Amino acid sequence: MKREEFLKKSLSGLGMFSILPLMSACEKANISTDTTETTSDVTGSTNGSSASDCSVTNSETEGPFPIKDPASLVKADIAGDRSGVKLTVNLTIKNKNANCNAVENLLVDIWHCDAKGEYSEYGGTGMQSTNWTAAHWLRGRQTTDANGLADFTSIFPGWYSGRAPHIHVHIFTAAGKSLLVTQIAFPKTVCDTVYTTATDYKSHGTQNTTNEKDNVFSDGYANELCSISGNNTDGYILNHTIVVSA
Repeated sequence: MKREEFLKKSLSGLGMFSILPLMSACEKANISTDTTETTSDVTGSTNGSSASDCSVTNSETEGPFPIKDPASLVKADIAGDRSGVKLTVNLTIKNKNANCNAVENLLVDIWHCDAKGEYSEYGGTGMQSTNWTAAHWLRGRQTTDANGLADFTSIFPGWYSGRAPHIHVHIFTAAGKSLLVTQIAFPKTVCDTVYTTATDYKSHGTQNTTNEKDNVFSDGYANELCSISGNNTDGYILNHTIVVSA
């Protein structure tokens, strides 16, 4: 079964929530050094900017490649040995039930595919032929600080057929209670720049699915769209606010 077929079936059969697993260390990142100097600066969602603009961020499916053991992947640099354009991910978590104030000491797990659209911890099946079951790159856990911020160093995610580019996020209380599973959407203009000009992405080309046509985002992604700035040479900085009900 192909990945996009799995997603369609999981969404129709399981609703917006799927599996709930979560995993161990990597090597150093190999970041692209492209000479493309075009700078992108795209503003995404403003949700969470104030108590009057503070709806809970959309919940989404966790599968089909969730982290298997997140407690073993407590680290900020999640790039491992994956080549790609550097991406700094800054996530701010706010609480709808507390006047949209930032929340400290929450556990934030993220994971995403590499430049070729493949995931670690999985593979060797029809959904992903390459076997990466012994690898754990592009997965990690951080704890929010006093400003509700959890940040990661990664690479710009690639894409795979049937899905728009995205990052998965699962947020827990310090005690391990699940608060929200969601996904981060990317502006198409930035993706087009990376996928057509950056060394590790050009051979794969541009994504074949837009946010609007994506099975996960097609019902609306206004509060899941990240703000992003940067270029292929210096890397990109992603800023995004996620609102939970805690």
